[in-house]
Amino acid sequence: MIRMLIVGYCFGIRSERRLCEEVHLNLAYRWFCRMGLENAVPEHSTFSKNRHGRFRDSDVLRHVFESVLGRCMSEGFVKGEGFAIDASIIRADASSARGVPGSESIDWGCVTGQSRAVREYLEALEEANPAGTEAAEMTETSTPPERISLTDPAASWTAAKGGLPFFAYSINYLIDLQAGIIVDVEATPANRSHEVESTRTMIERVEQRCDLKPRRLVGDTAYGSAAMLAWMIEEKEIAPHVPLWDKTMRKDNTLSSSEFKWDELANEYRCPTGHALRSDRHKFRNPRSRVTKADTIIYRTSQFDCENRSMKDRCCPNTPFRKIARIIHEAVRDKTRRIANTPEYNQSCRERKKVEMLFAHLKRILKLDRLRLRGPSGAHDGFLMAATAQNLRRMAKRLVPGSKQMNQAVA
Repeated sequence: MIRMLIVGYCFGIRSERRLCEEVHLNLAYRWFCRMGLENAVPEHSTFSKNRHGRFRDSDVLRHVFESVLGRCMSEGFVKGEGFAIDASIIRADASSARGVPGSESIDWGCVTGQSRAVREYLEALEEANPAGTEAAEMTETSTPPERISLTDPAASWTAAKGGLPFFAYSINYLIDLQAGIIVDVEATPANRSHEVESTRTMIERVEQRCDLKPRRLVGDTAYGSAAMLAWMIEEKEIAPHVPLWDKTMRKDNTLSSSEFKWDELANEYRCPTGHALRSDRHKFRNPRSRVTKADTIIYRTSQFDCENRSMKDRCCPNTPFRKIARIIHEAVRDKTRRIANTPEYNQSCRERKKVEMLFAHLKRILKLDRLRLRGPSGAHDGFLMAATAQNLRRMAKRLVPGSKQMNQAVA
């Protein structure tokens, strides 16, 4: 049955009913699935029963993916020197019409009478926020999602630029840059915070299970936040080859914080006219950390210095003095800026297209532009099988002479 699923994902056969028909007639498929001419093809309903039963209980699809990855590693296709990370949005099997505003109270009714995706969603909420706990009270007061699907509540309400909104999940790929082999895959809600957080999960899982740790990680601006950079550099010792998430540049012709010189020893900024911006102008008996809730330290200049300064109109025209919020991870941001000026970083930017090509192949060739399975577990299963199929196709093209032309003709 696993081999039949691999055939379906490799050749873009989305329907399991049609897959059973194809395997019944195609001798090559029968050979790959270890079935003789006299063997009966499993019924299409058998896949659903096993998927929601022993497949998920044993996590066999993850085992299949890691087995194929292990073969790619033994063949020398995975170098482990550089990884690339990215995410792409995949439509959920949920109609936009079957959604309600997130602020609206929803009576889910009896859990046992709901669909499997709804039960999975409610069980996950109960597990994360048990009734009566402080976490549950915080959840009730937090901002609700814009829209919730009654068919697949875990799917996120999102929209591509210039398009209509829809319910979707995100597929996150972590690939090795040598041959574009996928070393890990993760399904998350379609929002940036979950996508970035999945990076930590995948890198730690690959290091633990495959003993692979990259020297550099390539990604787009979404992975250039200060907290993420600090985790990569200080905890994992990975060089971040990502654009810095920087909002300090001003567009109103006034001085940006980058035009102020930082003095590490004196713990102060110096403005272009030479005046100091300090965080502790007033001494206290009990020292204070000065760290705000936003993980920043505020550096201020003296109001007297600003009043008598000729550049006040360009520095702080609307306030009596200038202040700069310095992130506590600014040191790692400076290191990321220095990496961005190296030739190796430019090479990483060119190599990052390999993960984008895998997403294009996933949607155009494997036809996975919309999920057929519902719920986070369904997205997890579908993405694992798709990544397995892509690794198998890439490995076959490199191992078998002439297979590239043959696969293109079949596709």
